[in-house]
Amino acid sequence: MIDGVMITALKQMHDERGKVMHMLRNDDEHFINFGEIYFSCVYPQAIKGWHIHKKMILNYAVVSGTIKFVLYDDRENSPTRGEIHEIYMGPDNYCLVTVPPMIWNGFKGLGNKMSIVANCASIPHDANNPDEIDRLDPMSDTIPYDWAIKNK
Repeated sequence: MIDGVMITALKQMHDERGKVMHMLRNDDEHFINFGEIYFSCVYPQAIKGWHIHKKMILNYAVVSGTIKFVLYDDRENSPTRGEIHEIYMGPDNYCLVTVPPMIWNGFKGLGNKMSIVANCASIPHDANNPDEIDRLDPMSDTIPYDWAIKNK
């Protein structure tokens, strides 16, 4: 696991009417701050990444569909520098992934339908501060990762 990243199992309560999917409460020990909540929709096989935030803490949960969420630690003094971590997220592995600042991340839609990724970010995105986020092409060799399916 990459230093500072947390994975928290989340509850789903089912009954004959449907279900409730918990995500984050302000009294959870891993809750830091509320900035904004948004939903990122990704089509099957599409990749959204790479990006890195300099101040924002991300709290991702996948409420519909399935994604492959990938993290890369490029922090100079990190004990996990150079490590890559894959997490398959969706209702079958319903969890919250908390990503601290300065961790490269991205995700790929899997399956045959659009996936919906919820993010409860610690600060709002600020169009007046574009330097808070950096982006890389998902196929860039700056990050040593291949997004292709691995048939082992």
